[in-house]
Amino acid sequence: MDKQLNTSVRYLKGVGPQKAKIFSEAGINTIEDLLCYFPRRYEDRTKFVSISEVKEGQIQTIKAEVLANGQRQSWKKQGFNIFELIVGDRTGRIFCVWFNQPYLKKYLKVGSTLILYGKVERYGSRLQLVAPEFEVIEKDSESAAGMVESLNMGRIVSVYSLPAGITQRAFRRLLKGILDEFLPKLNDFLPFDIRSKNNFINLAKSILEVHFPSSFEWQKKAYERLSFEEFFLFQILLVLRKVSRKNKSGIAYKVDESAVNSFIGTLPFKLTKSQELVIQEIICDMAKPEPMQRLLQGDVGSGKTIVAIVASFIAAQEKYQAAFMVPTEVLAKQHYESIGYRVSGIGYRGKEIKIGLLTSNLSKKDKEEMYSMIQAGKIDLIIGTHALLSEKVTFKNLGFVVIDEQHKFGVGQRALLPGKGVNPDVLIMTATPIPRTLAITIYGDLDISVINELPEGRIPVKTLHFSRKEEGKGYEIAKQQLKLGHQAYIVYPVIDESYALDIAGAKKMYEAFKVNEFRDFRVGLIHGRLNQSEQEQTMLKFKSKELDVLVSTVILEVGIDVPDATCMIIEHAERFGLSQLHQLRGRVGRGPYASFCVLISDAQTEDSQARIGAMIKYNDGFKIAEEDLKIRGPGEFFGRRQHGLTELKIANPLTQMQLLKKAREEAINLVGKDPKLSMRQNSLLKDKLLQRFPEYEDLMIVG
Repeated sequence: MDKQLNTSVRYLKGVGPQKAKIFSEAGINTIEDLLCYFPRRYEDRTKFVSISEVKEGQIQTIKAEVLANGQRQSWKKQGFNIFELIVGDRTGRIFCVWFNQPYLKKYLKVGSTLILYGKVERYGSRLQLVAPEFEVIEKDSESAAGMVESLNMGRIVSVYSLPAGITQRAFRRLLKGILDEFLPKLNDFLPFDIRSKNNFINLAKSILEVHFPSSFEWQKKAYERLSFEEFFLFQILLVLRKVSRKNKSGIAYKVDESAVNSFIGTLPFKLTKSQELVIQEIICDMAKPEPMQRLLQGDVGSGKTIVAIVASFIAAQEKYQAAFMVPTEVLAKQHYESIGYRVSGIGYRGKEIKIGLLTSNLSKKDKEEMYSMIQAGKIDLIIGTHALLSEKVTFKNLGFVVIDEQHKFGVGQRALLPGKGVNPDVLIMTATPIPRTLAITIYGDLDISVINELPEGRIPVKTLHFSRKEEGKGYEIAKQQLKLGHQAYIVYPVIDESYALDIAGAKKMYEAFKVNEFRDFRVGLIHGRLNQSEQEQTMLKFKSKELDVLVSTVILEVGIDVPDATCMIIEHAERFGLSQLHQLRGRVGRGPYASFCVLISDAQTEDSQARIGAMIKYNDGFKIAEEDLKIRGPGEFFGRRQHGLTELKIANPLTQMQLLKKAREEAINLVGKDPKLSMRQNSLLKDKLLQRFPEYEDLMIVG
């Protein structure tokens, strides 16, 4: 059956190679893709109204006879064709109009009976249906009850997001044919006891009712069953991964807490209670014999890095190497310098901790030397970028891995670095927090820690919004800060101006600022087209206060700490995502001074206005994340390539949290009883998991 479901849609009657290409644009390549291409909304076309009862501004369904038809040219627009009908029932008459569809005349003939569905609008003194959907009723197609057997009228009708070239009517017709052929053959892989316990309808009924609902009650049952199924498959995978990790032999560190406390005591600041709690969680993990897999969530500037340094120090105490991977060379260099400063002179058992830096920007000679030192075990903590994933990097004794800003790396990339050791402990860090209850279910294979407070003395950044006409007010705030001896960022969404999008670019505005608004200050420019050396030089100039203003693109999103930067102006703020805006704002307010984030935007869409509103209302990254989830939806928020949420085609973890929790509970329960899915009742489930997640076959091998 699975082989049949994997058949390409091009072989279906009425599709062929050309339409198959169009379907592919919507992610529909196989028959199974077609069955799982769910509606985006439903229209209730069951309630007919008489023509005398239609209401202006409402969407109505009527049944009427064509009394007259004709077409004319628009007097407003040359070559614009208008096709009109007058239809009537026993209570009255109404006009129907379509634009540039003259071919309708041969279908909609006088005397024929139609079902019409569309919005009623007023045109002068008359009411009309504008471009309504229609169905021609043949005399012999009506049932005894006077209703027509139709996929498009007289029922709850599904509406799909379809690529250009595929009509709703044609898609429903194709889908109905596939359902008629394949539904009787579908095997339900959801175990019977789980279906029975939760009152879920079977798979075939669910697929039918979600596409062609017999009632909204049945559509709801189908939606719940299919959503649970998606959550359940995803949770089974996460639970299997966690069980598999627990069964592996890792490193049981003998943590010398007095040495750890002494190291913490050398820091020039006091740790927050959140940081102390997270360090204790990590110490407990590192002392266990199975490998640690912990996700550390914390807002921008909350102090995640120092937690990672303490954990790396613990690994070094036991003569294991630690690797710290970050997404940019600028950040790698900053960590190398700041961590080097923190651990300089600190040793263990008479040996000083040695730190190394590995980025793609190093010369070939320096890289070769670093490879050699890492392999020989002469480097205790290596900080680097993707360069750490090179095949040439081999460790003598890798015991601890830190992956910073994890969303910048793909799932495959994140797995490569730990693979260079024998089950090392792994700490994954993110400054894009999500609500804890949701994190537990989305990152179910990881243990989760949260830093939810900022270091002592930090003042929340004040966020302001000005329209483009008011941008001078934003520049004035920046100049006030510059006169106090502070620094400012000005961020643009693009390097070069775009006439198509009507937005300014960083390069042109950098030139303008030097001679206009900020002529009395030293202005620099940084963007992604500059080579790595130029980027680093500019950032270092800014950090050392050789520059007052730094004009930039989003390259600053993951940047270096500049305590004197107290103002950020984000131009065309509507062009940035909410998480991105919050990340950028995190570049200021890293010192003890009052700081400002100025959003300049003429936000037009509802989503962009919501993002601006959230930025002004919230400074807390967790609140920002909640708003971002509401605005973007889970697939875009988590990044489909990052989390396997491509499997969630109908389920929504934000709106169906209780169902997600239930799916997780059932997954934990099932894996607890059958960790290799070898029981007969779980055979279909195992086959489905292997089909969806073939890369995790080793988790389900019968032991």
